[in-house]
Amino acid sequence: MGRAAAKRAGQPSVRFHELRHFYASALIQAGESVKTVQAALGHASAVETLETYAGLWPDSEARTRAAVDDLGLRSQAKSGPEVV
Repeated sequence: MGRAAAKRAGQPSVRFHELRHFYASALIQAGESVKTVQAALGHASAVETLETYAGLWPDSEARTRAAVDDLGLRSQAKSGPEVV
C-alpha cells in the first residue's frame, strides 16, 4: 500500500518511514510539544519520541534568545551605558 501511494504521488522512492520522519520534523518545526508529536506518531511514551527527535527541538538557550529578541528591546537600547 505505501509503495503504491508513493508512486501515485510521483515519489516512488519515498518510503513510509521517511514520511513519518518528515511529518515529525514538520510538527516540531511548527512548535508542537513532545506530547503532541508522541500522539501523532503513536509512540508509547514521550521518551521514545525524544530519543528519536530530541535534536530537532530548539534547545532552551535558543528559545530564550528568541524570546528576548521578540521583545524588541534591541531596537530601543542605547548604544552605551547610561550615565546617571
